[in-house]
Amino acid sequence: MISAQNWADTQRLWDYHQMGHVPRPCSVAIGLGSHDLGVADTAVDLYRRGMAPLLVFTGATSPTTRERMPRGEAVHYQERAIELGVPSSAVLVEPRARNTGENIRFSRELLAEVGIDVSSVLLISKPYEERRAYATARKLWPEVEIVSASSPMTLQDYVDAIGDARLVIDMLVGALQRLLIYPELGFMISQQVPDDVIGAYERLCRGGFTSRLIRDKDGHVLSQARR
Repeated sequence: MISAQNWADTQRLWDYHQMGHVPRPCSVAIGLGSHDLGVADTAVDLYRRGMAPLLVFTGATSPTTRERMPRGEAVHYQERAIELGVPSSAVLVEPRARNTGENIRFSRELLAEVGIDVSSVLLISKPYEERRAYATARKLWPEVEIVSASSPMTLQDYVDAIGDARLVIDMLVGALQRLLIYPELGFMISQQVPDDVIGAYERLCRGGFTSRLIRDKDGHVLSQARR
């Protein structure tokens, strides 16, 4: 049973995870690999709107994408973009990355190898991963401007697309935990998390929406160090 309070808390996390950036023309657009082909669709839409002259798709496979995207997330994204009319000359593929940090590092290395001068990046992710992607990129590529983007949709739209409300809530809770603990591990910049967002996160954790939380070797949920 998902209560009205659970939904209100989930909406609060959903709103916080999105950066609210307005897309603008950038040196390159980078689509972060995942199970969601909507990332590729959004990249194509932004390319058509003149927001970037070049698309980079980055991602290998994961347990959740191995069957659906056997050739790798970035390759499937590339195929989708070409199918939608983007010329192959406007698409680069980075096929090795297995996490967000590698998405950023390997894409940066690829662009340097082919001689692309980058001053700004349109960073395209799943809707609830905008803030995590932004914070990771700002840590690993601080000299460029990062503009976050994702498929424009509501929380209910996303739940309908995934088809599993509890899984969506678990994913949002897991993404928030990473925003809290990863800065201390050096994986991303630290960002202010409002008290009402922390409260929503903690209530959802107590409600059992915990399948995507990171735990230590003894099974304890990793948490932010107390200030």
